[in-house]
Amino acid sequence: MKHSLIKRLKDRGILISDGALGTMLQAAGLQPGVCPETWNADFPEKVEAIARAYAEAGSEAVETNTFGCNRFKLIHYGLQDRVTELNRKAVGITRRAIGPDRIVLGSMGPTGVILMMGEVTQEELYEAFREQAIALAEAGADAICIETMTALDEVVIATSAAKQNTDLEVISSMTFDKTLQGDFRTMMGVSPEEMTLALKEAGADIIGTNCGHGMENMIPIVEAIRRIDTEIPVLVHANAGLPHLCEGRNVFSETPEITASFVPRLIAAGANIIGGCCGTTPEHIRKIKLVIEQTCVE
Repeated sequence: MKHSLIKRLKDRGILISDGALGTMLQAAGLQPGVCPETWNADFPEKVEAIARAYAEAGSEAVETNTFGCNRFKLIHYGLQDRVTELNRKAVGITRRAIGPDRIVLGSMGPTGVILMMGEVTQEELYEAFREQAIALAEAGADAICIETMTALDEVVIATSAAKQNTDLEVISSMTFDKTLQGDFRTMMGVSPEEMTLALKEAGADIIGTNCGHGMENMIPIVEAIRRIDTEIPVLVHANAGLPHLCEGRNVFSETPEITASFVPRLIAAGANIIGGCCGTTPEHIRKIKLVIEQTCVE
């Protein structure tokens, strides 16, 4: 039986999702140049430990280790024929880690190829996302989370492929940066308002923003979304600030306390699902959960 994000939001108002996976995998030993999704087959216990840590910290929805598990990403490692296998393994790992009652979010990231540059056709993009979405759905994911998108055409195609080929609820999320003019755009020039209109038309059940420069910058992005639509649920997965190099490794600037301090304003702006992206940890989620509980009581 699939769990419904929409129903849980109606029951609870705010949901807590998980934090970073990529930086957590690196902390667990993932080396540069290694395909993260191969850990679903080679080191499932390490992937499972991360998902379990998020559940124990308070995450009600946890993503699968499938962000780059589409054929266009996997072909760089000669793994394009393992799309279904690696996606299926990831769903099983996450379900074992979080138990039967929490929500498994099937992560789908960008392909790395650009439609407007003629590197791929619409049909090829659609087929790649269809293949991954079906694999996640058939393995038992509760919902699909399309994330870290910058091109509007790609995120619309991904959303359509997931909605038209599965019965799962679909979250569609893009990554925005602050411009010199003070507004927010993706790397491909898409505004939060443009995203909202396009993804509603494509059938997204939940829209959102992830990655970026930290939780504080998510507040005006959510406000921009809410100027267009006051009803659709909004997800926010912020980085733990900007990374800086320290002794050869990336260190993110936002402590769990700093990240969590912006949560009341984020809720006031209209966010419904709150978690983290690059650099966040189970401790960030634990602090976010605490602040949400205090905010909702107040």
